[in-house]
Amino acid sequence: MPAARPHLAPRPLNRGKIELPSGPKAVISLRGVNRLKAGHVWVYRSDVLSATNVAPGAVVPVTDERGRSFGAALYSSSSQIALRMISTGPVPDFPSLLRERVRNALVYREQLVRDTDAYRIVFSEADFLPGLIVDRYNDILSLQILTQAMDSNPVRDALLAELTQQLKPAAVAERVDGHILEQLPPRESGLLLGDKTTTIFTMNGVRFHFDIREGQKTGAFLDQRENYAAAALYAHGEALDVFCYQGAFALHLAKSCPQVTGVDSSRPALEVADKNALLNQREVEWIEANAFDLLKDYSAAGKQYHTIVLDPPAFAKTRKNLETALRGYKELNLRALKMLRPGGILVTCSCSYHVSETEFLEVVTDAARDAHKTLRLLDKRTQAKDHPTLVNVPETSYLKCLICHVSA
Repeated sequence: MPAARPHLAPRPLNRGKIELPSGPKAVISLRGVNRLKAGHVWVYRSDVLSATNVAPGAVVPVTDERGRSFGAALYSSSSQIALRMISTGPVPDFPSLLRERVRNALVYREQLVRDTDAYRIVFSEADFLPGLIVDRYNDILSLQILTQAMDSNPVRDALLAELTQQLKPAAVAERVDGHILEQLPPRESGLLLGDKTTTIFTMNGVRFHFDIREGQKTGAFLDQRENYAAAALYAHGEALDVFCYQGAFALHLAKSCPQVTGVDSSRPALEVADKNALLNQREVEWIEANAFDLLKDYSAAGKQYHTIVLDPPAFAKTRKNLETALRGYKELNLRALKMLRPGGILVTCSCSYHVSETEFLEVVTDAARDAHKTLRLLDKRTQAKDHPTLVNVPETSYLKCLICHVSA
């Protein structure tokens, strides 16, 4: 790992007037200025007064109407987030800055990551590299590029060079997300470096298969890694893991639970989960089913468990989906609570940013009241530390995980 750097984050915004290089710049409105003064790093398109001759993905100086500088930003010609601040001053060489920030991100993980060889190396804005995600799975790196600036060839070359120099991976793979908000040239998911496509990684002593051609996002849900271990501390008896994906919660529970069932609607995910169970010499029952339908049927049949995990996908992709999402979370938790024995453990999660921690806790509380159960909150958790949260950028905090003791 590299030696520690003297600082990890950009300095506070310089609001004084400085000499700007001639050429393209972005001029922002008072509302955009106030957003930056409050500490956020995004400027929406509606707050950009002018961006004449600014190329897609360019690093551009940002000023207000009076010419006061607010640093430099990555410009997008297509996203509603037109500017993503990258520095409080000029950036003459963005590829070099990227390489420095990748090194800083590695130093941060070296101080915090334990008991795993799989973790997030770069988390977009939270590592001051907007639109870049890099995950490590043992000796394979998996990355996603989500913005025009990160997609340029010089930036790609600098990224690969720095990752190779620092980590010496057997392979680097790119996962292309078809739902990104920026207009990027079409690319295929696949290897950028090396020829290795599979490996085995470990989280909290549990082993997992990784294949660059399978799975969601970059391959696995590393943001839950610390929550997997926390859930295993409280789990006991007969356990049910709903939305189990490739079996991470289920296999952690299997350390202390004599009988574990995992449920998911994806057969390919369950096939990987079964391989992971074999790898760890664990007996887990896998059921391919719609979670809502299964919980409804099991609840009606009086099925009972000592431990239930609910880890659904994001129900609220946008704010307009919030009410529907809250109803979905309410139904899931209500069904699960009816199936938990007295003294049981509920591990319930939401990865919807638009559902706040307060709203999620209220939903679970309402479900408990309707189920005539009393909950004691044992642990209130968020994403793993390698997915850092910037306190001034609330969008970097999205995962909620509640671990509750259930009384009749």
